[in-house]
Amino acid sequence: QVRLVESGGGLVQAGDSLRLACVVSGRAIATYTVAWFRQAPGKERDFVSSHHWRGARTYYKYYEDSVKGRFTISRDNDRNTVYLQMNSLKPEDTATYYCATGRTSEDARSTTDYEDWGQGTQVTVSS
Repeated sequence: QVRLVESGGGLVQAGDSLRLACVVSGRAIATYTVAWFRQAPGKERDFVSSHHWRGARTYYKYYEDSVKGRFTISRDNDRNTVYLQMNSLKPEDTATYYCATGRTSEDARSTTDYEDWGQGTQVTVSS
């Protein structure tokens, strides 16, 4: 059984940074796409970033426009862990952040593209 556990969320001020982590068990993530989504209260779950395995040791990164230049996705396959470094946080980044894995096409941004999900970690950014 695949299990994803997110951590690293919290309450911060605008301009601060946070680093989210997602530890995956039950699946070796090296050949899977890993992604971060977020969901604000009353809104749909939206794509944030993905890290797509292209073959061999090639990975591509994709970002939603509003986080480009501020957020960085990375992975450590040896630790089976995915990270999201979030800098220059804004109040509009406030949401529950979820990690997900799946065998996807490139630049997969729909929730239906992903097979397994974590329970989420709350990020709150005050102004």
